[in-house]
Parts: sequence; C-alpha cells; structure tokens
Amino acid sequence: MMHTGDSLAAELLRLRQCRPVRQRRPVPQRPGADAAPPVLSLFVIDVSGDAAAYVERLRSVLAPAVRLGCTADFEQESLPVDEIPGWFAEACSGPGSGGEGEGGGGGEERAPRFALAGREAYADHTGGGGPWDLQDWLYRFAPDEDSRGWEWWDAMVAGPSRVHVRVDSWGESSFGCQDLLWAVFTAGAVRVEGPMVQITSSREKP
Repeated sequence: MMHTGDSLAAELLRLRQCRPVRQRRPVPQRPGADAAPPVLSLFVIDVSGDAAAYVERLRSVLAPAVRLGCTADFEQESLPVDEIPGWFAEACSGPGSGGEGEGGGGGEERAPRFALAGREAYADHTGGGGPWDLQDWLYRFAPDEDSRGWEWWDAMVAGPSRVHVRVDSWGESSFGCQDLLWAVFTAGAVRVEGPMVQITSSREKP
C-alpha cells in the first residue's frame, strides 16, 4: 500500500501517544474507537519479560523509522541510523548495524539476550528468515514503498507477558508485514499470533 506524508505524520503521532496500559478498554492516550477505521489487524504477542517494557522497546524502534519516512531523502544511498536504538541495530545485519564488518551476520556478541532470542524466534516463525539488513528495513518506511502493507495503530498490555498490537492494513487480511514482525520479535517476542481481522465499529458487527 502507498503511504503519504499525512498518513506517516498521523502514524508517528499515534506511536508517540501510545502508552502501555494494563486494561482492555481504550484510555485517552490511545486513539479512540470513533477515530479507528472499521477494521484493524490484531497481533497477539507473548513476550519475554515485562509487557509494558516490551511495548516501550517496540515503540523506540518504530517511531524513529516512521519519522524517517516523514523527513528523510530516500534517494540517498543510506539513511541515518543515529536515532535507531543500539540493541536493534546490533540485531540487524549490514551497514550501520551491529553486523557491519566481517560476515555481516549481525551483532551476536553485543545484542542483548532478548534481541538474540527474538532473532531465533523470527527465523522459526518465518520458516528460516535471516536477520534483516538495517538499511533495507529502514527503506520499507519510504512514503512510496508499497511493500509495507500496514500502519501502526496502537498497543495494549493484555497480561503480564502478553501484548496486543493493532495495525491499519486498509481492510486487508493478508498484507506485507515481515518488516513489522522483525521489529516485534527482536524487541522480545517469543510467540506471535496474527494478523487477525478485528472489527472496530459496532455497526459492522453481525
């Protein structure tokens, strides 16, 4: 799907406003039900460690990436990585990541344990998918990049080690989300279910 400057700005605002709340009903920090599209896509994520801390780690990766989508020149050969958390860069491969240098296999020695475990879980989940090149991952957030078939909507703590993440996939039940899954797993996910279509409007429910 194509993204626009306005949609990226709105997505960045939702990421900045998102706070990990420990309840199932929306609170003022989260986008209200009236503002949500009729259908969202839900990921149910079991995490390693505290769920609220996990949400903050995930936001800390996605927010600067979406900000680059709003501001960066994607015609240049490489994108700035100074706002990308070091632990995420270490989990990736390629220039600007912890895997830069011999082999380019990722920063196995420097990445934290949750990120290394997430790399393995991502490979299991995707049937052998290797670590993403950091620059390739960042370029997925270019406004005219149609392989990223989602935009962030919100996240909510659903249990001590469970998080619900919802994205806007423009009503599609199947969409490009490998880039999202890479961030989800390296932030500390141990298991992910979804995407699952979630109807947000009572008018749409049977």
